Parts: sequence; C-alpha cells; structure tokens
Amino acid sequence: MFVGIAAAQEKGLRRKVKLALGLGIGVPCMMLIGLLFFLLLRKRKHATSGGQLKSRDSYSDSSSISLRANSAEYFGVPLFSYAQLKEVTNNFDHAQELGDGGFGTVYYGKLPDGREVAVKRLYEHNWRRVEQFMNEVKILTRLRHKNLVSLYGCTSRHSRELLLVYEYISNGTVACHLHGGLSKPGLLPWPTRMKIAIETASALAYLHASDIIHRDVKTNNILLDNNFCVKVADFGLSRDFPNDVTHVSTAPQGSPGYLDPEYYSCYQLTIKSDVYSFGVVLIELISSKPAVDMNRSRDEINLSNLAVRKIQESAIGELVDPCLGFDSDSRVKGMIVSVAGLALQCLQREKELRPSMDEVLHELQRIGSGKDEIDVDNGGVAESRAHSPPPASPEWDEAVLLKNTNPTSPDTVTDKWESKCTTPNISG
Repeated sequence: MFVGIAAAQEKGLRRKVKLALGLGIGVPCMMLIGLLFFLLLRKRKHATSGGQLKSRDSYSDSSSISLRANSAEYFGVPLFSYAQLKEVTNNFDHAQELGDGGFGTVYYGKLPDGREVAVKRLYEHNWRRVEQFMNEVKILTRLRHKNLVSLYGCTSRHSRELLLVYEYISNGTVACHLHGGLSKPGLLPWPTRMKIAIETASALAYLHASDIIHRDVKTNNILLDNNFCVKVADFGLSRDFPNDVTHVSTAPQGSPGYLDPEYYSCYQLTIKSDVYSFGVVLIELISSKPAVDMNRSRDEINLSNLAVRKIQESAIGELVDPCLGFDSDSRVKGMIVSVAGLALQCLQREKELRPSMDEVLHELQRIGSGKDEIDVDNGGVAESRAHSPPPASPEWDEAVLLKNTNPTSPDTVTDKWESKCTTPNISG
C-alpha cells in the first residue's frame, strides 16, 4: 500500500516537473515570439511612414501617370517619377529624340493633362550631374521672363535617373534656322533677326539683373516658337553672381567659338562673359554662318575672327547673308552696319571695354526702332531711357568699327553638341 502511494506521489512529481519545464520554456518562447511580432509590426509601420515621407520627395513609381492635384514639389516645381516620364516619352524612344548634347538627351513627350514637354535625360547619375541638376532647377524656379524657357518639373535627385521637364518649343533653335536643317533662303528676314536679337538681349539683361550669369549663350540655346519668339534655354552651367563681387574664379566652361577670351585666359567669369558670347550671336544673325567651322581657313575657323577681318578690310558686305538685302535696301544696310558695330563692341578682348547687357539691349531697341530714346520694359529689368547716336548711314566706313578692337575667340573644345533642329534645352 505504501509502495502504491509512493509511486503515485512520484508520478505526480514528474507531472509537476514536466509542467514547470514546459512553462519555463514555453512562456519565454511565447514572449520572444510576441516581441518579434511587435518589432515586425513596428518596422512595417515605420516603413509605411517612411514611404509617406518619401512621397513628399518623389512620386510613387507606379505605372499610372495621373498627375496628382497636391503633387510633391522640389524647389517649388512638381516632381515626376521615372516611371511617369518613361511612359510619356514612350520608353525614351529614339524616334522622339529632340537633341543630343554633352550632358544629356532630350525627348519629346506629352503629359496626361495635354501639355507637350521636352524631357532632358542626364547621361550620368554622379555627384557632378546631381550638382548641375540642382543648379538648373534652383535657377529656373526663381526666374519668370517671357523669353526664358519654363521648367515644368523634374524627378527627385534621389531618383533612378535625373530628368528635367521643360515646356516644348516647337520651332527649333536659331542655329538650325541660320545654318542647320531648317535653314532656307529668306526664311529669316532682317526684321525677324532683329526681333530675335532684341528678345535674346532682353532675357540676358533680365538674368544679369537677377545676379545670374548664363555662361553658355549660343544660337543652339536660343529656341523659337511658331511666331519666332525667343526662349533662351539651358542653365546647367549658369552661376549666381552677387552684385558685390567683380568676378568668380572658375575653370572656363562653355562652347567653342563663344567663350570669352579673357575668361579663358584668366579664369575669371563675369557678366561680360555673356556679353562676349552674345556678340558672336549677333555676328551669326548677320552672316548666317556658324560660330565655328573647320572648313574655313585656319584664321577664320572662329566666326569672330572672320568678322573682325572683314570689317578691317571694309568688306562687311562679304560677311552679310546675301538674302538680307544688304546691297538693295539702304535702311537694312544701315541697321546691319550698326548691329555689326555693336557686336564688335561686345567682342572686345578686355571686358571693361564691352558694354553691359542692359546697354546692348537699349542700343538694339534704338537701332530697330530708329528712335533716339526708348522706354524699356524687358520683363524684370528696371525701366530706363537710353540716348544713343542715330543709326549709321549705309555709306558709313565700316572700318571704324575696329577702333581699339582686336578680339579673338579661343580654339577650345568642350562638350559636343549635335542639334536635331528641334527644341532641346541642352548644355553643350
């Protein structure tokens, strides 16, 4: 009997030990599982929250390309996702390329709201491109001028690719109309060229009044709409230029044939660097010749050198596009000679001898109107009145344009730019 009782007690003890062991192992395991589950939930919640925060910096990369009413913004412009822009450009279809330059390729696209756009796809996603990308966005978001291209949006700088979205300008570049695929005799008569010169000068004067140097002024970066109204583009190389400094020391950047020789030799960028480049643009408008042409003789490869020599030889008529009526219209001849004189002032080697962009604008408006005094309203530059001598007569000796002038343009090569005579906003 005692043996049976002892056996029962031993059996009960074993059950208690097993129960204790089960509880001792099971409870901590359950607590550990619960803790892991809690941490997992917290992590998922944090990820969701992070996704919401991230959505403020970029659109979700979904296949849908609907524009949200309250879209995210970056420096004040809407953000697009890579997926959205891939879709509107038909997967960056080669057939929709508008142009190709040193920094990226531009594609035509159409947003769901019907707006036509030019999408610039930067070649590389490195710190240099990010810096350039942010620079262009920052500058364009603070500018408002009828002759500057508008930025519609961009991707986040953390996006898979860096993409900029601009308004689409349908009539190509000035370069294409002067000496490219869109050039046709008589297509750009002198009044249209004067209009292009004045509107470009207006945009540049506004930039300088806003303490910005464009740094890549050239006819490939001057776009035209169907009414031949100007839209200056490409601000990837642009720099802020506070009005309390004389220059910015930086390695020369720009395009062959347009680069300021003093900037090239002294590494000092100033607003007068844009003035020099614009002088080359004026000579292009007069001659319909490209700024650089390797088929010309060695000392005339750069258009500025060619222009100087022709004026020195009193042979400006040999420089002028025959379609402009230089020999048949005395009024046109007088205006062209005056513009050539202004261009040569812009092309002075020493920056101190060049006029300001505001003075250039006033003089162009005076030449175009024939008035001695002009009220100026260039969309951001303060109104002022300019007084200049009357337009030069057709018989005026062109050689006087060269007084104290001996400009040259450096034979430098920077990023390649090949335009398809469309509307890209490309650095080159």
